[in-house]
Amino acid sequence: MPDPTTLPHLVRFGIYEVNLRAGELRRDGAKIKLQEQPFKVLAMLLERSGEIVTREELEKALWSTDTFVDFEHGLNKAINKIREALDDSADNPRFVETLARRGYRFIAPLDVGAGLALPTRAQQAAPLQRRWAAALGTTALVLVIVGAIGYRHVRPAPKAPAPPMRVVPFTSFPGHEVDARFSPDGNQIAFAWDGEKEDNWDIYVKMIGEEKPLRLTTNPAADQAPAWSPDGRYIAFRRHTEAEDAIFLVPALGGPERKLHSGKSVTPFSSLLPLDWSPDGKYLVYREARPGQLSWNLSLLAIENPEDRRALTSPSGPNAMEYFPRFSPDGLNVAFVRASGPGSGDNIYVVGTAGGEPRRLTFDDAGIDGLDWTPDGAYVVFSSNRQGTYRLWKVRASGGEPEPLAVGQGGASGPSLSRDGRRLAYTQSSGDTNIWRYEVPRAPGRSTPPTKLIASTQWDGGQQFSPDGRRIVFTSTRSGSYEIWVCDRDGSNPRQLTFFGGPDTGTPRWSPDGRQIVFDSTPQGHNGIFVVSAEGGRPRRLTTESSNDCVASWSRDGRWIYFASDRTGAWQVWRMPAEGGRAVQVTKQGGFAAFESLDGKTLYYAKGHSVPGLWKVPVEGGEETQVLAQPAAHWWRCWGLTAEGIYFHDASAKAIEFFRFATHKVTQIVKPDKPPGGARMGLAASSDGRWILFTQVDQEDADIMLVENFRW
Repeated sequence: MPDPTTLPHLVRFGIYEVNLRAGELRRDGAKIKLQEQPFKVLAMLLERSGEIVTREELEKALWSTDTFVDFEHGLNKAINKIREALDDSADNPRFVETLARRGYRFIAPLDVGAGLALPTRAQQAAPLQRRWAAALGTTALVLVIVGAIGYRHVRPAPKAPAPPMRVVPFTSFPGHEVDARFSPDGNQIAFAWDGEKEDNWDIYVKMIGEEKPLRLTTNPAADQAPAWSPDGRYIAFRRHTEAEDAIFLVPALGGPERKLHSGKSVTPFSSLLPLDWSPDGKYLVYREARPGQLSWNLSLLAIENPEDRRALTSPSGPNAMEYFPRFSPDGLNVAFVRASGPGSGDNIYVVGTAGGEPRRLTFDDAGIDGLDWTPDGAYVVFSSNRQGTYRLWKVRASGGEPEPLAVGQGGASGPSLSRDGRRLAYTQSSGDTNIWRYEVPRAPGRSTPPTKLIASTQWDGGQQFSPDGRRIVFTSTRSGSYEIWVCDRDGSNPRQLTFFGGPDTGTPRWSPDGRQIVFDSTPQGHNGIFVVSAEGGRPRRLTTESSNDCVASWSRDGRWIYFASDRTGAWQVWRMPAEGGRAVQVTKQGGFAAFESLDGKTLYYAKGHSVPGLWKVPVEGGEETQVLAQPAAHWWRCWGLTAEGIYFHDASAKAIEFFRFATHKVTQIVKPDKPPGGARMGLAASSDGRWILFTQVDQEDADIMLVENFRW
């Protein structure tokens, strides 16, 4: 074993070489990409080769205590990256051995050098070449000269440089154009568009180089997610309503539709409907709701016999969600995205079309918005916010570290490649979502204009007044990722409280004394409950289970924290001591977001993403009662509780309304000019009922971009 105090900066083992000074890992002389933190872990293991390096030693040496980082998740991820780079295995290790509950050990013999690079093949052959030169003498020299002269006459002309990639708008219509898919010949693109008035999603086809699209559907329901048949004759698509998710076929040149399949709708997120056609034209792969659960798996549908359906995947979690399926070019595999529950991190998996256990490709637990295969099947191209904003990446189908593409930055999603790989299409989105303040009219017809209170060029929402009304907590992406912020009640002096730098973080709620804020985040791929001081500092994690725990709030006496959890297989409201400890289940028939009444006697709660209405139950236990039945946009984010009643956003009326406890009557308060902030909308009311904070989309559009001469 080498002495770590005298270990040179260049270390070799097998076909690998590590330059500790330059921070480089090479295999047979070729550089292998390894991120900074995994490299530091590898360097520490090499410096103590043959010894056990404990997890405590690694944490103390390499993980800062000044900022919050989940050490367990970070170390496991670093070890996985090292094993990927070294083509190593945890079950049969050649280099890095795991010692359960203790640490790690580097077990391969080292060949340490004085800092010289590994000899190249030319350098290794040099002595032999010198011996041959001495033996052959002048004859060899003559042959070399003759050969050089002949080569000047027969050598091929140098290759012309490849034409540069060129990015041009494919669509620039008003509204939103999404779900781009190339025709088999690569000359047309099918897409979904909500129309010039942004009031109805339909399927369109447009030839590259022409301006006017061909409209294929006109149904008032939302038609999205087109997919071409391999022969280019038909386009399959999804039709979404509040009650049904259906699959249809329509001729690519227009004509009568044919329904293939009808399924129950379990979510308002119609953007997660994409499907794909197998290369042999026999099957469609699509996302299907699992009976009785808020979850989706992937299924295969036979085109000629739509009754012939079979599940392709079987997610382990009761609330797992799978979407964006794409067949590999050879039709033997399907790449897709899996999340363990609402708001949890996404990762890419690959499963064989014959079934079996899916193989995981990405480990970032970041958001993913669409994917496709390269024509050779070597890479999966995908959109991810793994470094803050959504942009395009690629990852080897065999596994490895994702790499950014040279195109598709800042709001790029939904990548699609032509069959020959020379063209790439993607959706380029831009928007501005801000928090507005509305004053509740004190008399009918005497409303005052709203105020844009909290605004940036990024997303701002998820707001709540502090108990004394002097401050506001909210979620924002203005730092590059979803983080918790606070500001004064007039929107001034914004200050960032959390610094996760990637995981989905949101739904902040004040403690009754205004000193702490509870929120949820996904640093390990599933939602957990955290508490942070309202003045900043390191967040404290309250829930550590593998379930999804989210959308928390405080009891009025500050002793308890309510939250939603799927730990029993269905979403229910739970509560736990505010300082941490054993959680107990509160609701029995479903529950999600919950708030205690101001007198602390009643718990009001919603039941999830797609279940309309609001319920209540006595805090001390008892029978649940429905309070409101109105269809609301995301009941878990869009209502505010006061002593007099409940303010909420009615999705059907597109208005903010008020339910008064005393009369059980609903009255319309205001009708915002702009739509609410999508799945992340927010509504909060001040405790005195005078002010309403509402998240709304001030500007949003999406166009399809076309990349010519694409290279990956």
